[in-house]
Amino acid sequence: MPKSHGIRRKTRYKLKKKVRERGLSPISRAIQNFEPGQMVHIKIDPSIHKGVPNPKFHGKTAKVLEQRGRAFILEVKDCNKIKKVFVRPEHLKLQKICTQATDN
Repeated sequence: MPKSHGIRRKTRYKLKKKVRERGLSPISRAIQNFEPGQMVHIKIDPSIHKGVPNPKFHGKTAKVLEQRGRAFILEVKDCNKIKKVFVRPEHLKLQKICTQATDN
């Protein structure tokens, strides 16, 4: 049997939701906005198939460059190269800045 080379290949465990997270995501995740220069985490939501980055970027932190349509252009470091990735906001999460470390 020939091997499949689809976009979601080798992601059996990476693109799996926990039992209590199954189903559609809240609408607030789809309408969130990010400003250029903000840092975001790329967390692929497997229930939404549009605007998904390559699975190798799952779990990476990126810098928002601009918004183009409904998607955001991110700057991600991949090995020794800096790449531009187009991602919809459903697959992004704003990075929380740790203020406790700076207060001490």
